[in-house]
Amino acid sequence: MQGIILKGIGGFYYVDTPQGVIECKARGKFRKTVGKPIVGDRVELDLQPEGTGYLQEIAERRNTLVRPAVANIDLLVAVASAAPPVTDPFLIDKVTAIAEHKGMDVLVVINKTDENAGDELYETYCKSGIETMRVSALTGEGIDELRAHLAGKVAAFAGNSGVGKSSVLNRLDNRFEAEVGTISDRIGRGRHTTRHVELMKLACGGYIADTPGFSSFDTEQMDLVLADELQYAFREFAPYIGQCKFTGCAHVKEKGCAVIAAVEAGEIAKSRHDSYVKLYESVKDLKEWELSKGGTR
Repeated sequence: MQGIILKGIGGFYYVDTPQGVIECKARGKFRKTVGKPIVGDRVELDLQPEGTGYLQEIAERRNTLVRPAVANIDLLVAVASAAPPVTDPFLIDKVTAIAEHKGMDVLVVINKTDENAGDELYETYCKSGIETMRVSALTGEGIDELRAHLAGKVAAFAGNSGVGKSSVLNRLDNRFEAEVGTISDRIGRGRHTTRHVELMKLACGGYIADTPGFSSFDTEQMDLVLADELQYAFREFAPYIGQCKFTGCAHVKEKGCAVIAAVEAGEIAKSRHDSYVKLYESVKDLKEWELSKGGTR
């Protein structure tokens, strides 16, 4: 029997199968192959007479995130807001770069449009060639469109605390009963409420993983991109790669850089290039072996 791991707790794995969700234990052999089973793994299991199961095989992972540990993501959704707490574009760009590098589709969702439509964010990411939607978890604006976009996919949600990920999830399907935190008026940031990663099945088909806030991506180097590959994680750079005056251009501050010229001409958003430079500086000294422990990149 085949299925997908929805969650893992205390050595037990809960697998969604055509016969429903089955509680399973894993065979020790996985630690010598793909490693410990994680949420999102496509697995084969042996069903026992009492209705439980044992994981027998884990299919090759198409991609993984290290923290949170989740596999085989079709779509990485960056939830942002132009209303308090306002999202720093760098945080969005870090998530989109990870998605591009790992072969995941990416979607920017601007929430709280009832407070602020987020025109600047919307224009920036549409111009960058990244699919972007505007929603309001409060009013329901854009939720039907988002729900249709998620159907049949495994999607992971990321966003800085207080931006409304849990509220959006509740709007998508109220069976989630995601805990919603309140924003601290004193510091203007949301209290982190998500406790663990779990795939939740949508009524319209597909699965959603709610993930920790952007801070986890900030601190986990194994989800980053090596410096010489980072240029390919910004899709709007593509027409200019190879057009620079000097080979091996890092597109940071070099003379004759075609990417920088495109930024100056307004073809590439300055905020996107600023994020690229910040990411480049953070990974320029990383080596391949420092990332290899993170599994599929």
